[in-house]
Amino acid sequence: MWVNGEEVSFSSTQEAREHGIETVFQTLAVAPALDIASNLFLGREVRKKGVMGTVFRQLDKKGMRRQAAEHLQSLGISTLQDITQAVETLSGGQRQAVSVARAAAFGSQVIILDEPTAALGVRESGKVLDLIKDLKARGLTVVLISHNMPQVYEVADRIHVQRLGKRAAVVTPKSASMNDSVALMTGAIDIPDSEQQLSPL
Repeated sequence: MWVNGEEVSFSSTQEAREHGIETVFQTLAVAPALDIASNLFLGREVRKKGVMGTVFRQLDKKGMRRQAAEHLQSLGISTLQDITQAVETLSGGQRQAVSVARAAAFGSQVIILDEPTAALGVRESGKVLDLIKDLKARGLTVVLISHNMPQVYEVADRIHVQRLGKRAAVVTPKSASMNDSVALMTGAIDIPDSEQQLSPL
């Protein structure tokens, strides 16, 4: 793949992260027993300065909590008030907010969201969609993988329709209706290879 004009090939998740690419997984990749701040810094834990951090490898929990609170505030996430709260005590929507906040805090190029509203209620899904809109407004590229067409049409600038593991078409919310996209997905309508999208992007 190409990132910022550079051809790259990642052999690990860490390499992708180093290029500013973050992922929010459908399975809610959080550590339930840890608090919100610890989950935001999962895999990126900050050690204390000096001997305590280098020799005794103690974590700078105070610093991580301060930075976590700043990240949540900057994203406008008001549903997570106590960053010392264990993630296992949060609702499904709040847990997803933690995952999205973690991706937003460290994703400088692309954030990939895999079915982020799966198994969430209408209200909680709405909050996740609001977060996606906020990330877009901040200039981040967001790739949303979803089968929920109303949600896709609410937040998408362009829609890459897949069928049988291949691109069926690239459309926009203005160039194709939800019914058109579903028909492309199911094979009810086809676009010739020479016309890979319904309208120019």
